[in-house]
Amino acid sequence: MPQFLPPESTIDVRGRKGAPDQASLARADGVVFVLPADDIERALARLPNAPLWASLYRNAKRANKSPVLVARLPNARHTLAVVGFAKTRQSGFEHLELAGKLLREALKPGVARLHCQVDGFPAPVAGALREALVSAALAGAAPMPDRKTKRTPPCDLRAIEVHEASTREFSRSQAIAAGNHLARWLSVLPPNELDCVAYRRLLQQLARREGWTFRFYDERTLTRLKAGAFLAVARANPHRGAGIVRLRHRPHGTGRVPRLGLVGKGICFDTGGINLKSQKGMYLMHGDMQGSAVAVGTLLALTRSRARFEVDCWLALTENQIGPLAYRPQDVVSASNGVTIQVVHSDAEGRMVLADALALASREKPRLLIDFATLTGACVNALTERYSGAFTNRPDLHAPLQDAGRASGERVWCFPMDEDFDTDLESPIADVMQCTSDSKGDHILAARFLSRFVGTGIPWVHLDLAASERKGGLAHVPTEFTGFGVRYTLQLLGDGAFMDRVQETP
Repeated sequence: MPQFLPPESTIDVRGRKGAPDQASLARADGVVFVLPADDIERALARLPNAPLWASLYRNAKRANKSPVLVARLPNARHTLAVVGFAKTRQSGFEHLELAGKLLREALKPGVARLHCQVDGFPAPVAGALREALVSAALAGAAPMPDRKTKRTPPCDLRAIEVHEASTREFSRSQAIAAGNHLARWLSVLPPNELDCVAYRRLLQQLARREGWTFRFYDERTLTRLKAGAFLAVARANPHRGAGIVRLRHRPHGTGRVPRLGLVGKGICFDTGGINLKSQKGMYLMHGDMQGSAVAVGTLLALTRSRARFEVDCWLALTENQIGPLAYRPQDVVSASNGVTIQVVHSDAEGRMVLADALALASREKPRLLIDFATLTGACVNALTERYSGAFTNRPDLHAPLQDAGRASGERVWCFPMDEDFDTDLESPIADVMQCTSDSKGDHILAARFLSRFVGTGIPWVHLDLAASERKGGLAHVPTEFTGFGVRYTLQLLGDGAFMDRVQETP
């Protein structure tokens, strides 16, 4: 029977006093060193086995100004050692990218106990580099669904020891890694296994495990709620199992705390509907549920990190099928907040299901509402797969939104949301058009459309996940589905300062 939930990580992450010496290295299967790039030869001279590293560097620098050095140490264990170099002034993304490169060299078969050492940097930079190494190791060791008859051997990593650090430094990194792994795992599951019915059951199982409240708004309930935008997309399904899942997390013993709303697009397979996608465009459409995967991964990371928020997580789960009952261009439907929508293109289904999910989430009056969606090709065209797009109804939040991207290494770019864009969505027959007939600025118009379904006065952030898929991975994440958004959101919410800020009058 296929395993739907990812296995829990058993990797032990610990801080350790002091720098590594020959004795500690002889007990390790692998070791990663990060040294300053501004005086490499001097930094190498401080390492154990310094003559070995000096010789390797002299040979390597002819081909690469910033090489990665790899060697087996001359001890009884033949410890695999990897050395990389970082500039003092590097971004969060550059830290993660370097860490990912080093860990791909270090996580070889047989490396069960890994030591990490960051030497020669100011304390804040050293801390950021240590965190990046741990995050890269956890991401690289996390298994993905495997349906081969001859299974890929699992990573052997069982323990990470970080020198000159405390164990408590990495509890948040482990929570983020668990959420990111969940998001990537769900996104990889094939669509004949993870249809929206199986997805609902998986989420119910996860809710029981994590102590969340689970509620499912089925099609009958959504009909009573007049959620016609969602129901239009679900109409062509051969089953009646689509719906919106609501997961609730309430932290224990924290008194009165702010409420956060998370919303995720969960299209378990997107054919495009009546406006059928091409073969190339449909190939990875089992991943069109990544917004929901990131939302529930974020919920898991917040729970594991004991964040002081109440969280309501709304996941719109359906397929977008083709068939005689499929919704069509020029249909007019009404969302649960009463806004009528003129359908233009059946492949703009994501904004339809999000419309009702946002409207329902708004009824709970959260202090902040964040939605995640693989929504538009226009955002990928604008940013490539290296950044994701951010949109908000609070222009004063642009700076902290982008700052969180720089700090976390999951970078975002804020796009405009001026009201005059609405003229492009004026409908002769309904309150709003779903989209335009061309793709010009579709990422901006999609955000303007979604804003119609966010409750008045609720601060809202929409993340168009252009960076959710990238061949070869992104930064420290080695897989094509990146789980982008979990790490970003934990950084954004941080110590609560952002939530405090959104409470202020714009």
